[in-house]
Amino acid sequence: MQDPHFPVVRAQHLTKSFQTGDQIFQALDDVSFEVYPGEMIAIMGPSGSGKSTLMNIIGLLDTPDTGQYWLAGEDVSELDRRRQAQVRNARIGFVFQNFNLLPRLNALANIALPLVYARIGVREREERARAALEAVGLSSKAASLPNQLSGGQKQRVAIARALVTEPSMLLADEPTGALDTRTGNEILELFRQLNQDRGVTLVVVTHDAGIGRRMDRVIGLRDGRLVPHILETYYNADERVAA
Repeated sequence: MQDPHFPVVRAQHLTKSFQTGDQIFQALDDVSFEVYPGEMIAIMGPSGSGKSTLMNIIGLLDTPDTGQYWLAGEDVSELDRRRQAQVRNARIGFVFQNFNLLPRLNALANIALPLVYARIGVREREERARAALEAVGLSSKAASLPNQLSGGQKQRVAIARALVTEPSMLLADEPTGALDTRTGNEILELFRQLNQDRGVTLVVVTHDAGIGRRMDRVIGLRDGRLVPHILETYYNADERVAA
């Protein structure tokens, strides 16, 4: 069991820049924060704020230019790509906006896929995949292909696939962006249920203020810098303009 007082994520003074033509774009500028076991966190901000860059660093898909990042107590800032991939596969489950299911595999096989890459035996793969499918309420859809599932069911299968390796954290990138409002709310309730029942730590990258209000805490970004109280200062202002 994870120590609730020991952060799953600890980031200190992260910076990241990209060169576009003759210009240097500062995507992240001195970003520091922590995420603790069992928290539900939203990373929020407008387009170009640095959300995607930060998500890629948290997910070990990219590395910072400077700063340090600890995942489950391990300094992963300067690991080589092979070791980063090993840590990523063991400790992070990913949920994407567009599901990323393989169309020729049924739901059970899609969920078991990370265990294939981890070289888990066939019997254990199936047992763990069925347990993950049950956890998201889709036991009856094990044999269904993705094109036989609704959008919400596809996202549930994607969440089960993320859970099957028993990661320290789920990292969800706009997980309701391809869903209608009702189905999106059902997915958010599923996250809440998994958080309460299984202690899943969740980090959601979103620009949706409604999702932010349902999380335990919001990490706000604008122009690559941390912004406190972003729900009140940025999104409420937008809503007043829209009204």
